[in-house]
Amino acid sequence: MKILLAPDKFRGSLEAPQVCQAMAEGIAMVSSEIEVVSLPMADGGEGTLDLLLWYSKGKKQQIKVHDPLGRIIEAEYGISADGKTAFIEMATASGLRLLNTEERNPLITSTLGTGEFINAAIEAGVEHIILGIGGSATNDAGIGMAHALGWRFLDNRGEELVPIGENLLKIEKIIEPKRTYIKPVVACDVTNPLFGENGAAYIYAPQKGANKEAVQTLDKGLENIANIIKRDFGKDFAQIAGTGAAGGLGFGAMFFLDAQLQEGVKLLMDFCNFNQHLKDVQLIITGEGKIDGQTLQGKLIKGISDQATKSNIPIAAICGTLDVTPLELQEMGINYATSILNRPMLLDEALKYGYEGVRNATFYLVNLLHKSMSDL
Repeated sequence: MKILLAPDKFRGSLEAPQVCQAMAEGIAMVSSEIEVVSLPMADGGEGTLDLLLWYSKGKKQQIKVHDPLGRIIEAEYGISADGKTAFIEMATASGLRLLNTEERNPLITSTLGTGEFINAAIEAGVEHIILGIGGSATNDAGIGMAHALGWRFLDNRGEELVPIGENLLKIEKIIEPKRTYIKPVVACDVTNPLFGENGAAYIYAPQKGANKEAVQTLDKGLENIANIIKRDFGKDFAQIAGTGAAGGLGFGAMFFLDAQLQEGVKLLMDFCNFNQHLKDVQLIITGEGKIDGQTLQGKLIKGISDQATKSNIPIAAICGTLDVTPLELQEMGINYATSILNRPMLLDEALKYGYEGVRNATFYLVNLLHKSMSDL
């Protein structure tokens, strides 16, 4: 029997590789002859770059960069063991988690630190860059990132602008540096366009601290830079899905770096050669901390279940909280699901029980299947 393990993290309890380890222990309790393939996964957001680094057996590099408000901080990016690929998570330098609630203001935040990461990776001699753009504190269309790479933004008097969100509306001319860049692949799971009622400012800026007037200013600024780029560079892709990601960094990465936007889940599945591991697999076990109605909108379990369906492989899910109807479970493409909780418990206790619970729930499932198959 061959089983493929492809769980997400259990937030606050276990990272995805730990979930795989607990599942594998549960399977080993059934039989040491069961072949197990562990492919820890992520939903394309925070943590995806850490898993890419885990798969590539790389190491983290610590450098000094500017945070969203321009303060110098120590931050990390990763480089694969062969030195060819850099893994950058923009939230590490330009993320909302770096700011206190009272500091959040996308009118004055910048992606400058993200550009400094890219510069450091280039100087380290990498050939490829994978950039994750979730969790931003910014709404600057990537002009901060671009500034770190040599781009300059001028107003109608020819004076250089500070690369922050509120100055997007003041841009009249863009000066391109005379240098070439590595074209990154961008892990992006947001489908919003750059501007408009479904764009970066209206949908995401309020959670970054913007009031109604700031949202309107930012949206007009995003539209302005898109118009300037269309007028002077002939590039018109502001309404492409994903350009509104991370306060317009999706757009900025496409224009300033000629980047390719890709679903984070698909990027990770391709990176770990997920489909190639499906040969002779008789069961896929996935899971995450909570499976509920929102999971239907997520991409991790859908991506895995789609591949399972194509390969005619049953798929089971193990989670902390299971809050779906049988119909919703069928819509997800899941054949079986169970919670790891075996009794009522407080959250702190449940988080500590995660490893044991995953191990035991996996044992119960696989023990039943193994016995059934042995009797055939």
